[in-house]
Amino acid sequence: MKDVLGDRRAVLVLVGPALLIYSAIMLVPVLWSLGYTFFSGSVITGFTFTGLDNFTRLFSDPKVGEALVFTLKYAVFITVGQVLVGYLLSLIYVFWLKNASGVVRTLVFFPVVLPTVAVSLLFQKLFEVAPQTGLVNEFLNGLGIGSIDWFGSGDSAFAVIAIMDIWRSMGFYAVLLYAGLLDIPDDVMESARLDGAGGWRLIRSIILPLSLPVLISAIIFSINGTLKVFDSVLALTNGGPGSSTTPLTLYMYRTAFSYGDYGYGSTIALLLTVICLLVTVAIFRANRRDLTKA
Repeated sequence: MKDVLGDRRAVLVLVGPALLIYSAIMLVPVLWSLGYTFFSGSVITGFTFTGLDNFTRLFSDPKVGEALVFTLKYAVFITVGQVLVGYLLSLIYVFWLKNASGVVRTLVFFPVVLPTVAVSLLFQKLFEVAPQTGLVNEFLNGLGIGSIDWFGSGDSAFAVIAIMDIWRSMGFYAVLLYAGLLDIPDDVMESARLDGAGGWRLIRSIILPLSLPVLISAIIFSINGTLKVFDSVLALTNGGPGSSTTPLTLYMYRTAFSYGDYGYGSTIALLLTVICLLVTVAIFRANRRDLTKA
């Protein structure tokens, strides 16, 4: 095996085809999109070279600022919710349900495989105010509270989106973090218990540090996914009311495909790509500092 890995020709033969396919499918479209940022127009109307005009427009477009604020707000809230609820569920699986957690894990994971449109329609009905009152407003009415138009304002619509996406994805992160908790050696846990550690102290001093690598991976996975949110917002609110729940991805999609401006749409996509890279690098560096101090 060492002889094969030490042979550059053998490595090229083994890795080359996969690298070529990856480049054709992933890297070429990225570079192609980067080239579009210097042009305006579409394949139908034709392209016109505009130089850096798209970047100048990007930094002066108020809709980009609004979409960026919503995207970052969504990413922070949903990432914290997904990972926190998932981690709590994983602790319940390991330390409370133990071997009986299989059925619960399956039920909690089930929303992950449901189509986004189906889940969005379900939550639209749950939070509906007219023409029929949804279950949530029925519950509020039963408590003597008036019905709320959940999709009538940006804040309430954001709350519905957050609840839906955390509910949908918490099962995935629970299973991911559950697998990380299972890797903690039993003898370490037993030694900590014999030393008097229990409850919150056991979690804070033993479980959390040992599960930190998989926890960091979950955070990176979550925040990169939430920064690129598209389908759930499109299906639930379509970016409304107005543009109060429009993320960068939806604004990019409308700019490029609804308004036919591929160049400016690609510029917005480039902004989102840079943000994802910066956030990932920041998380890695913060984690590296923590490990160095430890």
